[in-house]
Amino acid sequence: MKKATVAVLYTTPETVLTDYERLMEMAGVKQALDPKATTILKDNISWHYPFPGANTTPWQLEGTIVALKNAGFQDITCVQNKTVVINTFKGEDLNLYMPIFKQYQIPVLYNFKPEDMTWNVFKPKGKMLALDRIFPDHQIRIPDYFIGKNIVHLPTVKCHIYTTTTGAMKNAFGGLLNTYRHYTHSWIHETLVDLLTIQKEIHPGIFAVMDGTTAGNGPGPRTMDPQVKNVILASADQVAIDAVAAKLMGMDPLSIGYIRMAHDQKLGVGDVRDIEVVGADISGVNWHFSVGKSFQKFLGWLSWYGPTKALQKFIFRTPLVNIPILVSEVNHDYIHWPLIDRNKFLKWRKETTWGQLFAQYEQEKYLKKA
Repeated sequence: MKKATVAVLYTTPETVLTDYERLMEMAGVKQALDPKATTILKDNISWHYPFPGANTTPWQLEGTIVALKNAGFQDITCVQNKTVVINTFKGEDLNLYMPIFKQYQIPVLYNFKPEDMTWNVFKPKGKMLALDRIFPDHQIRIPDYFIGKNIVHLPTVKCHIYTTTTGAMKNAFGGLLNTYRHYTHSWIHETLVDLLTIQKEIHPGIFAVMDGTTAGNGPGPRTMDPQVKNVILASADQVAIDAVAAKLMGMDPLSIGYIRMAHDQKLGVGDVRDIEVVGADISGVNWHFSVGKSFQKFLGWLSWYGPTKALQKFIFRTPLVNIPILVSEVNHDYIHWPLIDRNKFLKWRKETTWGQLFAQYEQEKYLKKA
């Protein structure tokens, strides 16, 4: 298999915007994207609260926009998605995206608003591992707006209770699938591979820009232990960038289902021996991250893989689905955030240089409102 290129740089709050431009140039953004096509930014809101490591950072978003514009990509939009546990509008506000969109005149569309896009049946040419069996009448539906446009994913470096790590490949989950996607968790690794197959058929260019300035260790994608790592990554190969991020976290990329399956299907390179890392030397890096044990992970296992798996259709495809949704909302928003994770956020904002940069963005946001 042909070697893939992943650019990795260490950065600082003072240089991060210019570093993102240099990073994307090193990763070949001009060659990866179609200059004649609209470019969609797909940010990552794993939690509407601004928990460090969970969501696209404001400097990641701004740095990517500036780099794209300077590379000649002027037709840029952002597409947001809806989930059953995340408030999209609250998320883009609390994570400080809206002033950036306004400053750079980036239109924001929502894949759950009929006036922005419609969901049409799509028949992939490539082999499907799971999606064609999961959706009603075996009909996969995707937003019509995505077809024929470049996509730039903006994930962060973090662990995930369902997929061990999450990054570029998982970032397509929200944009390309509607809320029915939550029924795919028993086949989540296969689903992510299917989504990459679809992306390669509908997008003229795919690129990923990943922020690890503060990375998330533990039971992600929300309730984690944020750790400052000062690293940023970019690549046109969605499998390779996830593999390199996994390596940084101290994991064997090919032991992770979605990376191994995508590599085996030649959708990208998951073997780090066949990935050319340009920029920083990360050969000896090992953060020793682990998903670990948590109440959230136990609930996920019980729901999607454990003895109650046989009850999935009864629970998750009837009004009873509101029960696990409510449990998740109460656990995250009314227990974890006020009692634990808000304090982690405030400590990060006060004591780390990245938290202080976030506070600067926050201050600028309110100054612009005045």
